[in-house]
Amino acid sequence: MSFIRPEIRAEILRWREALVGAAILLLGLYWVVGVTPGLLTWIGYLALFLGAALFFAGLQRGRARMGGGGPGVVQVVERRIGYFGPLNGGLVDLDAITSLSLDPTEHPRHWVITHEGGPALHIPVNAEGADVLFDTFASLPGLSPGRVASTLKHEATGPIVLWRRPDLEKRIARLH
Repeated sequence: MSFIRPEIRAEILRWREALVGAAILLLGLYWVVGVTPGLLTWIGYLALFLGAALFFAGLQRGRARMGGGGPGVVQVVERRIGYFGPLNGGLVDLDAITSLSLDPTEHPRHWVITHEGGPALHIPVNAEGADVLFDTFASLPGLSPGRVASTLKHEATGPIVLWRRPDLEKRIARLH
């Protein structure tokens, strides 16, 4: 028997890192301000720093979480993204990705991952387990987690290219 309504529980889980960061931040603030100077004060400064870092990282991750319940399942194992959907799916190595974009015209919105040696992989943003894609995309060189999170909030009429492999940018520039 749960004492918390399901929608409240879902929101708490969505923002869990930010909530833990806020709690650590408040504890550190109490140790810095409310305790006589000593070792606990220095630990409080450390807790302030760690709490702030976790809070802001949790805000980015919470904004990027779309919840599950969508079509298909996403898994990331050893730098390989796998999507297993009801109509399509596939596997993509992280090192083989050539571009990443968000297509808001599909319903639900989809991540479109183009890669070497195969057709583009379309993954719904609300697929089960799609939360792990936030960290995976953040490991692409030059792509900031803040950009991924803000793109998910942004309403667009066409596909948004978030990232292209750097050597492809040079090839495209030479063509024009």
